[in-house]
Amino acid sequence: AQLVETGGGAVQVGGSTRLSCTASGIPFTITVMGWYRQAAGKEREMVATMTWDGGDGGSRNYAEFVEDRFTMSRDIAKSSWYLQMNDLRAEDTATYFCHAARYGSRYREVWGQGTQVTVSS
Repeated sequence: AQLVETGGGAVQVGGSTRLSCTASGIPFTITVMGWYRQAAGKEREMVATMTWDGGDGGSRNYAEFVEDRFTMSRDIAKSSWYLQMNDLRAEDTATYFCHAARYGSRYREVWGQGTQVTVSS
């Protein structure tokens, strides 16, 4: 089971980038997919999550610091989800991780390896 992130890299302040996460071999039905980040010396924090009801439904949740700058989307047919990040700030610099979980009688989760986003002026 694995999640593979792509995208990120070096971006200028005010710029944009798109992260992608593709899942393969996940041994459980994903009910929540998400993006987290961890800056140097800080704890990992949630950026955005999206629930999945097995169909077209689901709800998105964003961290307060996103302030409408980021948009999470998904393509179930491709087993992928994305994070479009606009108006990036220096404080968005972090390693971004994708995450998949199943909430139920037995909680299960898997993490991606992380992709670095560095925002500089």
